[in-house]
Amino acid sequence: MKELWLNPLFVVEALIGIILYGVLINTIRIAAQWERGIVLRLGRFESIKGPGLIFVAPVVDYIQFVDTRIQALNIPSQKVITRDNVPAEIDGVLFFLVMDVEKAIVKIQDFKFAISQYAQAVLRDVIGGLSLDDLLIERESIQQQIAKIVEVRIQEWGIHVDSIRLLDIALPEDLKKMMSRQASAEREKRATITKAEGDKQAASSLVDASTMMEKSPGAMHLRTLQTLDGLGSSPSNTVVLFPLDLSDALKKIGAALGEAKK
Repeated sequence: MKELWLNPLFVVEALIGIILYGVLINTIRIAAQWERGIVLRLGRFESIKGPGLIFVAPVVDYIQFVDTRIQALNIPSQKVITRDNVPAEIDGVLFFLVMDVEKAIVKIQDFKFAISQYAQAVLRDVIGGLSLDDLLIERESIQQQIAKIVEVRIQEWGIHVDSIRLLDIALPEDLKKMMSRQASAEREKRATITKAEGDKQAASSLVDASTMMEKSPGAMHLRTLQTLDGLGSSPSNTVVLFPLDLSDALKKIGAALGEAKK
């Protein structure tokens, strides 16, 4: 074995084998179904390859793989002040996909970092022009507005914004307590209004019923019978019947006696 290593021919063959192995490793690359490889030859754009087996020239070619699936990019929490001077902290997530691999690599140094920074700036600008009520109520339209603004800029980099979602809107604790008290007061107000409307409708119904009974004596008798039927359902109730005609007669006698005294 020692003699073999001392053989110059064997040493040369071993070196050639190592070099060929290294060349082979750097020549054959494999791109996944969702990947595309951008090939730069001597520093210049050459082609877009993939998916599958890719052959590149050693030394002169450089290949970089790009994921073309929809990707999620976190938008860190941003401290903003609304139009009505309310401080808030908002974070979110941006979903995007690379549409043009060449532009994404050649036109921008780090497209993920650039997208994140630009989205943060747009978020602060948009939220700063809104009131707190708009921020809490119009979340969907705000998300769409931010996505459109970001899309206009980053489409020059070959990237498309799928959507933007605002995840959390953090407000000061004292403001949260005040909003809670306001919401409670609003619920009590609605309950009071509802009860008042019900009382008003009940009173109106009683007036209508009274008017109808005055115009129709038969209706008064029917109501009396219904009341008696309800009272008589329990054996503990003692019912004393007092005819309505007798009541009218007593009223007339009382009126006559009053006139006589005068």
